[in-house]
Amino acid sequence: MTDVKLVRNVAILGHGNCGKTTLAEALLFSAGKTNRLGKVDDGSSSMDFEPEEIKRDISISTAFHHYDWKKHEVFLADTPGDDNFINESKFVAKVADSALFCIGAATSVKNQTTKYTDFIEERKIPTIICITRMDRERANFSQVIEGIKANLPLKPAITHVPIGAEANFKGVVNVINQKAYMFDDTGKVKEEDIPADMADGIAVYRESLMEQVAETDDDLIEKFLEEGELTDEDLVNGLKAGVKSGEISPVSVTAALNNQGSELLLDMINDLLPAPCDIASHVGTNPKDGEITEREAVADAPFSAQVFKTMADPFAGRLTIFKVFSGTLSGDTFYNATKDVSERFGQIFIMEGKGQKPVDSVGPGMLAAVAKLKETVTGDTLCVENAPIVYEALVPIPAVISYAVTAKKGDEEKLFSSITKMLDEDLTLKLTRELQTKEILISGVGQVHLEVIGEKIKRKFGVEMELHTPKIPYKETLKGKARVQGKHKKQSGGRGQFADTWVEIESLPKGGGYEFVDKIVGGAIPKTYIPAVDKGIQEAMEKGVLAGYPMVDVKASLVDGSFHAVDSSEIAFKIAGSLAFKKAAPEANPVLLEPIMNISIRVPEDCVGDVMGDLNSRRGRVMGMDSEPKNEVINAQVPMAEVQKYAQDLTSFTGGRGSFTVEFSHYEEVPAQLAEKIIEAGKSAE
Repeated sequence: MTDVKLVRNVAILGHGNCGKTTLAEALLFSAGKTNRLGKVDDGSSSMDFEPEEIKRDISISTAFHHYDWKKHEVFLADTPGDDNFINESKFVAKVADSALFCIGAATSVKNQTTKYTDFIEERKIPTIICITRMDRERANFSQVIEGIKANLPLKPAITHVPIGAEANFKGVVNVINQKAYMFDDTGKVKEEDIPADMADGIAVYRESLMEQVAETDDDLIEKFLEEGELTDEDLVNGLKAGVKSGEISPVSVTAALNNQGSELLLDMINDLLPAPCDIASHVGTNPKDGEITEREAVADAPFSAQVFKTMADPFAGRLTIFKVFSGTLSGDTFYNATKDVSERFGQIFIMEGKGQKPVDSVGPGMLAAVAKLKETVTGDTLCVENAPIVYEALVPIPAVISYAVTAKKGDEEKLFSSITKMLDEDLTLKLTRELQTKEILISGVGQVHLEVIGEKIKRKFGVEMELHTPKIPYKETLKGKARVQGKHKKQSGGRGQFADTWVEIESLPKGGGYEFVDKIVGGAIPKTYIPAVDKGIQEAMEKGVLAGYPMVDVKASLVDGSFHAVDSSEIAFKIAGSLAFKKAAPEANPVLLEPIMNISIRVPEDCVGDVMGDLNSRRGRVMGMDSEPKNEVINAQVPMAEVQKYAQDLTSFTGGRGSFTVEFSHYEEVPAQLAEKIIEAGKSAE
C-alpha cells in the first residue's frame, strides 16, 4: 500500500461544460494510466461511460479513477457540473482532501460557478484553479483571473501563465522557476527560456506572487520586507502552506483536448496539494457516549471511512463507494457505526472509470468500493467496532419538483422496485404517496434529473416510467349552516328500508377536522343506529359537493328523526345520513380550499425585484426577507398550483443562480373566479 504522504485525492469541480472530464482524461493519459486520450464528444471517455452521459454530452454521476505519477498515487473524482446533479459535487466536496477547480478560458466565471466554490469555501478545501480550454476561440487568461477576483471567494495565485491563446496556445511559463515549457504535438513539454516579449510581464507576476505568499506567513513577510525577495524554495513552501490553509489557490492553464498542460498539472498536484496526513484530524462522535472523537489520517490509526456514493447495478448489486479517513481496511468485515451493525464484504475495489481493480487493502485518503452490502447506505460511517466513530451525516440537496409516476405498460410493481433501488443511489430522489389523490409522486432536483432517472430505469431494469403533472389535492369546506331532513324509504315487497334523520351541519374553525354530535333525546332514533348516521355523513364528505374533493372542518349534529320497528336498519340510517349531508352542504355556503406552500428562495440581490414580481403574478405573499453573505432569502407563501414547475422558471430568470425549498403550510379558500374553473374541471373529470 502506498505511503500516506504520497497519496492525494482530488475532487474535480466546476460549472457545466468547463472541461472537467476532458481534463481528467488528459491527466490519466499523461500519467500512463490509459493508453489513449478519451474524448467526451465521441463517447470514448473513460469517465463519462453511462449511456445517458454519452447521449447528453454531460456528466451525470461522479466518476472515479486513479493514477501513479512520480511515486504518488492520486485518486480522482470527476463530478458533474449540471445543476440537476449538483448533489454529486456536494457529497464529493464533503469528503475530498483537495480540489481542482475548473473554469473555461472562453466562458470565464458563469452564474452557476459560485455554487461550486461555495462547497470549497465551506471546508476551506485546498484547491488548484485550472483554467481550461486555452486553445478555444475567445480564450482570455486575464479576463478569467479578473472574473475570479471579482466574483469568487478563491484567491488566485498565478503560478503558470499561458504562452499564446486560442489556436496559438503553445506553452506555459512557470512563474516560480521562471522557465518556459513548450508543448510538442503530443502535449509533452520541453523546457526553454521565457520568450523575450513576456519577460517583463512575468517579472510583475512573480513580484505579485511573492507578495501573496508572504502575506500567508509571518516569517516570510518579514523576510520579504527585509530582502525584497523570496527564493524559489520559499515560494514553493509558502504556496504549500497557503494552499493547505485554503488562503490561496495556485493557477494552472491547460488545453486538455490536445493534452497541453497536463504534465505540469500532474506535478502541481504532487507538489502543492496536501497528503491526507497533512490536513486536520477528522472529527466525529462516539456513538456510545456522544463524546467528540478525532481520527488522524495515518495508516496505523483505527480504521474509519464514510460512504459518499452508492451505485445500483442490476447484475453486481449495490456498489458502495467510500473515502478512507483513517487506518487501514483489509479482511472481509467492518462495523457500520451509523446503523450499529457489522457488514461482511467479498472484495475491496479501487474504481477505474466503469471498471474496478481488486485490492487487498486501502488506507487513508483512498477512494474505494465494496459490493452487495445489505444495510449500508450513503452517508453511513464505517469503522472498527472496538473504536467506534460516527461522522456528520451527508444532507442531500432538497427535491423541488414532483411528478405523478406510473409504469408505461402497467408493470407498476417492477417500476416501483426499480425506483426503490435508485433511491439508494440518489438521495435527492424521493418517492411519496399522496393519500387524497391516490397518486405516487416522484420528486427530484429538476426536470432533467427525473428524465435521466427514467432513462436509467429503462436501461437497467427494462421498465418504462411515465411522468404526469400531479393533481392538486384541493379540499372543500363550509362557511355557513344548514338544517335538513335526510330520509330513506324503500318498499319493494318483503322487508323494506326506512330511516329518517334531521341533521344540522356547520363549519368548524380551520384545522377542526370533523365533529359528530348526537343530540337525539327520548329515543327518537335507537342508539344502535346513530353510529351508522355518522358513518354515512363521513362517507359523503369524502366526495364533497362542489367538485368531488374531500370536505373538511365540518360539525354535524343529529338532532331528530324517526325509525320503523321492522324496516329500519344500520344500512338504512347510513344512507339517510349520507342523503342529509348531500342535501345540507349546498345550503351551507360550500367553498373550495387549495394547499398553500411555504417557499424560501435564495437569490443574489440583483434578482430580488424579478423574483418579487414573479411571486405576485403567482398569487404569492412575501412574508419577510433575510440577508445572507451572498444572497437574499425571500420567504413567501404561494398556492401549490402556482409553483409546480417553479424550478425551471426560477432558473430561467436568475440565470441558474437561484435556489429554493418548498413545504406544505396550510389550506386557504380559492378566489371565486378561479374556483369556478376548478369546480368545472372537477365535475367533468367525474
